[in-house]
Amino acid sequence: MRTDSSPGTLPAREHLPAAGAGTPVLDVVIPVYNEEKDLQPCVLRLHEHLKRTFPYAFRITVADNASTDATPQVAARLEARIPEVTSFRLEQKGRGRALRTVWSASDAPVLAYMDVDLSTDLNALLPLVAPLISGHSDLAIGSRLARASRVVRGPKREFISRAYNLILRGSLQARFSDAQCGFKAIRRDVAQVLLPLVEDTGWFFDTEMLVLAERAGLRIHEVPVDWVDDPDSTVHIARTATEDLKGVWRIGRALATGSLPLDRLARPFGDDPRDREIKDVPRGLARQLVGFCVVGGLSTVFYLALYSLFRQVSGAQFANALALLVSAVANTAANRRLTFGVRGRGGVVRHQAQGLVVFGIGLALTSGSLAALNEATSDPSHATELAVLIAANLAATVLRFLLFRAWVFPDRHEGSQDSAPPAATRLRHDLHPQHPQCRQHPYATPDTYGTTGFRAGAGAGADADGTTWRDATMPLQPVRPQTTDARNHDDH
Repeated sequence: MRTDSSPGTLPAREHLPAAGAGTPVLDVVIPVYNEEKDLQPCVLRLHEHLKRTFPYAFRITVADNASTDATPQVAARLEARIPEVTSFRLEQKGRGRALRTVWSASDAPVLAYMDVDLSTDLNALLPLVAPLISGHSDLAIGSRLARASRVVRGPKREFISRAYNLILRGSLQARFSDAQCGFKAIRRDVAQVLLPLVEDTGWFFDTEMLVLAERAGLRIHEVPVDWVDDPDSTVHIARTATEDLKGVWRIGRALATGSLPLDRLARPFGDDPRDREIKDVPRGLARQLVGFCVVGGLSTVFYLALYSLFRQVSGAQFANALALLVSAVANTAANRRLTFGVRGRGGVVRHQAQGLVVFGIGLALTSGSLAALNEATSDPSHATELAVLIAANLAATVLRFLLFRAWVFPDRHEGSQDSAPPAATRLRHDLHPQHPQCRQHPYATPDTYGTTGFRAGAGAGADADGTTWRDATMPLQPVRPQTTDARNHDDH
């Protein structure tokens, strides 16, 4: 597997080379807690299936999460009996803790895990790991909610699973379809930089890992699975749901504040088709136009509501100025984050100040329109005032977008002394431990990263001179340490 890459970034994805004899390409982890009855049938069935169908060398790792029954003895007997089986004992519970510990120590280029109950049909295993072996994808998950999946389970679990995924889509904008299915795989080079970001050590581990990977722009492959519910599952649904909701809140807050250094998960510049220039089309213009229109539409509604409210207690000019001022501050903040991808607090005061200048131009247009209306008629109706303001705001909106793009949140091109190179390029040149950003960020320590550093922030940040930069190719940013922690497993 190729490892040469610019500091702070993942290597370019490529097909795994043919491994030498005895070198495992796939390491399948089975996290267990007090599974003395199910462990041996599971391992024997999985081993037989891999021997018969998997074309590469493999390993099966039993990750025991502080079991108090005979599970460790069963795992030891399987390890002694089958060469491809190994066991690992943790003294603390937690599926996430077990997975992180074993995956972090594994030498296999592809890492997977599955539930001990084998609820997922094993015929989906090769389709799960094939995109990782070929270099097509970074992670792969089994999905029980895909259209082609065949699932047998009760209405209670079906409702919980679908409700949970709706929460993820609504709160974290997740696009993957099934976060909880106990059937996932990841490339080792991705795991080495992604897992240290994942804080949860229990059931939320899967969700947190997938959300961070997706926000960092990594490719997640989904495989429809045949899945049969385990009626004897020991998962405590209420407690697990509570912990999951806490995790959703924690991750949502971290993403909103830009505190996760997701840029460390970036592939080398040029590895993503979004890095490519299209002639005569400025980078990110289409996405920015869509975002600006959405923010602008909401801002207009907000502005008109404020104007109608203030108009009841003041004159038209004062109501217009106050409504425009309040909506301008909100508009600048929303466009800063959502349209132009600037995150963190660096430069926020300067951006708001520049936004107020743009506001002044809009105020001149709208106030001038109202003045012209009052000259034309002595007592215009409220509906006429609103119509004139809407027309004036449309003109001001076009000008506002141009000023935001060219002046308030401009692209910084390499070669200008007072500007920074594009964010994706900075990953190659500025992610060095000697850079001030690396030295001052709490995550960037020699003990953690050796000779590599990174830029803090999720999609954007600020230089020491206050220059704010943003990621032109990804909505958020990435990571990279070497810790040992892992977690446990089973399906919700």
